[in-house]
Amino acid sequence: MEPVRMPLRVRYHECDPQGVVFNANYLAYFDMASFEFLAAVLGKSTGLNDHGVDFVVAESNVRYLRALRFEDELVVSVRIAHLGNTSLVLEFEIQRGDETVATGTNRYVFVDEKTLTKKAPPDEIRVKLLEYQALAATPDPA
Repeated sequence: MEPVRMPLRVRYHECDPQGVVFNANYLAYFDMASFEFLAAVLGKSTGLNDHGVDFVVAESNVRYLRALRFEDELVVSVRIAHLGNTSLVLEFEIQRGDETVATGTNRYVFVDEKTLTKKAPPDEIRVKLLEYQALAATPDPA
């Protein structure tokens, strides 16, 4: 199974005066792709909220490999790197054509939607994440 993939075109306002995508925008791309991931796994991007939980970013890491520029067409891929009791690590890869331009991870902590205190996701969510993780680890027959 393929990871969740989100196509994107770099917009002018995402670039710095040198015409290169400003570094913080890579994290914005990760964030947008995480919502695509939730929609693919849970049926909609707000699927966590339907169960009274959400997740918040506890840690982000980005490795910049190549510069992105205005109007570059890219794809952000997302896969589960780790699922803990109250946390989830998503792994991201940004590609321009066949070239990987950045990789990174976000560690999310599941929280109660109202109090924002750490909370394990409901079993229904955990099962869907585990099913997706297992399918994503299985190579597609070619």
